[in-house]
Amino acid sequence: MPQASQILLIDDEQESCQALSLLLSRAGYHVESCHSGEKALALLNKQSFDLIISDLFLPGVSGIDILKQVKEDSPQTCVILITGNASAETAVEAMKEGAFDYISKPFNFERLKLQVAKALEKSQLVIENQYLRQQLHRKYDFDNIIGTSQAMQQVFTRMEKIVNTDSTVLILGASGTGKELVAKAIHFNGARKDKPFIAINCGAIPADLLESELFGHIKGAFTSAIADKPGKFEVANGGTIFLDEIGNMPLQLQMKLLRVLQEHEFEPVGSSKKIQLDVRLISATNADLAEQVKARQFREDLYYRLNVIPIVLPPLKERRGDISLLARYFLVKICKEMHRPLMTLDQQAFQAIEAYDWPGNVREMENVIERTVALTDGEII
Repeated sequence: MPQASQILLIDDEQESCQALSLLLSRAGYHVESCHSGEKALALLNKQSFDLIISDLFLPGVSGIDILKQVKEDSPQTCVILITGNASAETAVEAMKEGAFDYISKPFNFERLKLQVAKALEKSQLVIENQYLRQQLHRKYDFDNIIGTSQAMQQVFTRMEKIVNTDSTVLILGASGTGKELVAKAIHFNGARKDKPFIAINCGAIPADLLESELFGHIKGAFTSAIADKPGKFEVANGGTIFLDEIGNMPLQLQMKLLRVLQEHEFEPVGSSKKIQLDVRLISATNADLAEQVKARQFREDLYYRLNVIPIVLPPLKERRGDISLLARYFLVKICKEMHRPLMTLDQQAFQAIEAYDWPGNVREMENVIERTVALTDGEII
């Protein structure tokens, strides 16, 4: 229980207010109190509180008015309303407006203390989730995709144009070029950023299990289906689904995916119930899908449906101007992660890095830098 939690107590009955303030102070909270809604709003304009406890029926500005103002100015702050004139109607109104709890007088202080602790815990969780969400968005900011070459600038320009659309995106590039990072950057900088981002590697799941992974199944759909299981599309609903290595998807499943994209609905395996779908699809592959279409290994109609917005990520050997920039970036990042003093690359190391073709691209470079930092004594590589 946070010892420095700030609580604002509002009650026009001064004796009751003083008694509750004393009890909460003895429980380890810092309590400020006032006896009117007007004074409470003035105080709230000057400072913030972790929790508000207010009488519902106050002369002038009511507890409901205070609740509405708090939820508008500071949605993460919980409000507990107390009253000596409880009714079902006022309770429903209080909860509808977002009150954490509604407690009738005379109340049990132990119960109130428990609700105070729960309210403060909820507020802290909301604050932490907001912070983590901000950090996540910052992690996938465009600035974290490294590259000053003309090829990468073209990629950035296209990404900026499409982040706030729902257009289907196909990311093409060799293994290790950062296709999933680009997909996440598109999602976390777009209108769906607060909704799920779900990634699945179509090449890493056996063909006979992939349909169930994507679309889910109901109990009894097959021998091992002992319970209903939602698929990745259902989990991603409202957000973005990223299908990596889509060139490995079986032809039969390609037909179902095409129908899903056309109809915006699907049926879990073994079910006849349709689930409505609102999801953005981003897919990626290191294969030449156009050649696979010619060889009848990939459906032509699905290819055109996926390839609405193509983004081509060039291999490192075609953007050599970015190699030293990436090496320095990974060096700083990995030294920080390993809690080591910042290391430097000498001239010979840079020459070797720039001369190498990096067939594993950005992923290979990051792994090489990590291994080198881990195994090198001193501060110069």
